[in-house]
Amino acid sequence: MVTERKTKRNQAITAIIIMALIIIIDQWIKIEVKTSMTLFEKHEVTSWFYIYFIENNGMAFGMAFINKTLLSLFRLVAIIAIAVVMYKHIKMGARWISVVLLAMLWAGATGNLIDCIFYGLCFTQSSPEYVSYCVPFGEGYSTLLNGKVVDMFYFPLIVTEYPAWVPIYGGQQFIFFSPIFNFADAAVSCSVIAAFIFCKKELAEMMTVNEKIENSDSHENGKAKQPSEGEGSYNNANERNDTSANSDR
Repeated sequence: MVTERKTKRNQAITAIIIMALIIIIDQWIKIEVKTSMTLFEKHEVTSWFYIYFIENNGMAFGMAFINKTLLSLFRLVAIIAIAVVMYKHIKMGARWISVVLLAMLWAGATGNLIDCIFYGLCFTQSSPEYVSYCVPFGEGYSTLLNGKVVDMFYFPLIVTEYPAWVPIYGGQQFIFFSPIFNFADAAVSCSVIAAFIFCKKELAEMMTVNEKIENSDSHENGKAKQPSEGEGSYNNANERNDTSANSDR
């Protein structure tokens, strides 16, 4: 029992350390890039790795398909949900790897949410013409929840052209892995991919629990629609009385 409590405490401490480190590293990189590079500025590290400063309103890797404020609120709800799941995992004595991956997922989502909440309030608008700088809180380029996410890692591993015979795209440039992302995106993606590889048991258990809950709800609803024994007898008796009355007429 003592060993179990110690393990849970160690898991909680480890999760906190992982989350803090990821958020600190992520924010340090973003602030350094935002306050030292102009928008769309690019620095070659190797032929297949660049520091390329862009900003986006969307999800991981620059995707965007919903309103910015709604996306920020969705992130906030997701962060709360991940924290609850992680707390339950630690409380139930889950495997170390699941706790670590949940901590990475939480930190990555939180890292991008920090951009959305605060960057629009405390930085000037980034531009290709000048470097952004910090301003008094509330005097930035946007409002609460509407800040832009800073991205900078670009890995064009293969740069070539589509063959001329390819319809529509023939002769155009082809870049393998063109998304530009940040450290928080990497934490989220790595945790999700690793979960599917190493945490199949936990994912299967979650699916089984959900199926049991759904089946239980369906069973209870089915029972609720069936009349009780007394109610059924009462209705049958009324039907017999009505039939007798009609026969007397």
